[in-house]
Amino acid sequence: MIQTFRAHDAVELAVVERSGFVESRHLGSAVVLAGDGSVVTSLGAIDSPIYPRSSIKPFQALAAMQSGVPLRGAQVAVAAGSHTGSREHLDVVAGMLKAAGVTEAQLGCPAAWPQDRAARAWLVRNDSGPSRLAMNCSGKHAAFLWACSENGWDTAGYLEPNHPMQRAVRSVVEEYTGQRVQHTGVDGCGAPVMAVTLKGLARAFTTLAKAPSDRNANARAATIATSMLDYPWAVEGRGRPNTVVMEELGVLAKLGAEGVIAMATPTGASVAVKMLDGNGRAATLVALTLLAAAGALDVPDVAQVLSKVVPPVMGGGHPAGSLRLGQAVSALLD
Repeated sequence: MIQTFRAHDAVELAVVERSGFVESRHLGSAVVLAGDGSVVTSLGAIDSPIYPRSSIKPFQALAAMQSGVPLRGAQVAVAAGSHTGSREHLDVVAGMLKAAGVTEAQLGCPAAWPQDRAARAWLVRNDSGPSRLAMNCSGKHAAFLWACSENGWDTAGYLEPNHPMQRAVRSVVEEYTGQRVQHTGVDGCGAPVMAVTLKGLARAFTTLAKAPSDRNANARAATIATSMLDYPWAVEGRGRPNTVVMEELGVLAKLGAEGVIAMATPTGASVAVKMLDGNGRAATLVALTLLAAAGALDVPDVAQVLSKVVPPVMGGGHPAGSLRLGQAVSALLD
């Protein structure tokens, strides 16, 4: 049976401290690569398979674009992102569906309430309920359907692993990670999710982030990297961790469910993290710190961003503790 790494292969990446007492510990693995692809930092099991979950979305978007989808601007970013369902996001996705000549009912992702509070309240006021459009993966699914329209592919089965769209995704994932997909499952949105290693995920982000400055790079990959940084609100949502990281540090950032995150600087320094317990609350803290410890980002700049995206541990409505680095990561800053 193919499975991810075990606890004895992991390291302590972060802890939760409440009232001076360490209440929880987040074990996991992480890798930092230099712009040339060499390993700078290795913590835990970086060559064990993981499901990258939504951190692989930029490459799913790339597969759609290479299949003829003419994504532009915010459409690119929302296809590569996990949006919060704001009205801005909903408008972009709805425009993609219209351009593709398909309807919301054809989206294969499940219906959901928006994570964005204002959009949720708006739907309630208008006597509307959960929708496929509001699901945080709807941008990716809209791009998949658009590819089907461009190529005359079956739209009903676009999430099947052997569908031309998903074969194109697999090809892109293997090309950019530099490894064969080890296992294929079903992601939360219904799309195939392909197991790769943390090192492979980081390698993919290194190549993607360098694409805009590499005249020999895939032009569509360069468009994705540029669009994510030009429209960071479309990748996640205003004030959200991935968006703030991209706005203030110019670093590509893409979270994934079950405690996964990948980031990369324009020079190609990259990081990939997997929290073994599946809780992603410390993922941004660990990923940015690892990039700073490797010299890829300035420590003061990272500290300023972390102060905005890492919430305190609360007790009785007041700060009572903090989410902080585990020894395996903090030691790298000494």
